[in-house]
Amino acid sequence: MNLTWEPITLELKTAFRIAHGVSERRHNVLVYLDEGVGEGAGVQYLGESQTRILEYLVLAAEQFSDDPIHIEKILKSLPLGSSSGRAALDIALHDLWGKRQGIPLHKLLGINSQQMPSTSLTIAMDHPDKMAQSARQSGWPVLKIKLGSANDEAIVRSIREETDAALRVDANAGWTREHAADLIPRLVEYDLELVEQPLPVGDIEGLRQLRERNLGVKIFADENIRTPQDVIDHVEAVDGVVIKLMKSGGIRPALQMIELAQSFDMQVMLSCMVESSVGVTAAAHLASLCEYVDLDGPLLIKNDPYQGVIYRGAQLCLPKGPGLGVLKRIEN
Repeated sequence: MNLTWEPITLELKTAFRIAHGVSERRHNVLVYLDEGVGEGAGVQYLGESQTRILEYLVLAAEQFSDDPIHIEKILKSLPLGSSSGRAALDIALHDLWGKRQGIPLHKLLGINSQQMPSTSLTIAMDHPDKMAQSARQSGWPVLKIKLGSANDEAIVRSIREETDAALRVDANAGWTREHAADLIPRLVEYDLELVEQPLPVGDIEGLRQLRERNLGVKIFADENIRTPQDVIDHVEAVDGVVIKLMKSGGIRPALQMIELAQSFDMQVMLSCMVESSVGVTAAAHLASLCEYVDLDGPLLIKNDPYQGVIYRGAQLCLPKGPGLGVLKRIEN
């Protein structure tokens, strides 16, 4: 197989502010294996970057056999390193496998794509009035609200006054145990579906204590969850886990983590970084396996280089083509 790659810069429609920081663009990498394509998006809080992904691809370039059907063997032979780089290679391999077979990926994996949860749309951190305006103008039925500021309750209140959408809040590890225990009961009054990563990364005991308080809302872990062992470590500490291909290292490990979480009666939210239609469409092939979906990456960027998953409102529809089904956009 011929392995090549291409650094890309994704321009955001609006500045994207979360508890980790603010950005106006993201620097990703597209990977090509013959006619297969994958994407790596650096997970910033894991120290990932475009540069690190590119360095990893150089190391991994010598690990490929000539037959993409041996996906498991190829993936096991990859060197340790960038999870985003591994994800890009994993996605490209699966796309190539599907294209060589002439079959959409979800069918090759035995996944029924007819029943997919609606995806949330992210409302980035800003002044409460501006966030409420964005929520209202979106008309979206499921919203994920980025929190982690001094105005968190005002933000949720302002948004709830403007919409009856299902609301999820994501603190991106921005609260202390004490602050979360005080704030979450107040936020619950605004009718929330779930609270994502309320505490600093690694504070599993704090999550367990929050859940034991029976605060009236589901608690999900995101930044804490990278590996199958992380899922096991959070049994009874959270109600659900957030799985992203860029954290797990691709489609195969994500499938393992979804099955593992649900075997322990934990729910799963399938999510993404700021990714193009390549990475998000790859994740969307797994969406019907999960209880919640947060796959809005292509909606946040101006210059998506590919066409892939289709948004009919908040409903995801997979493209019909083989493999991922994504198509390169034709430049004007």
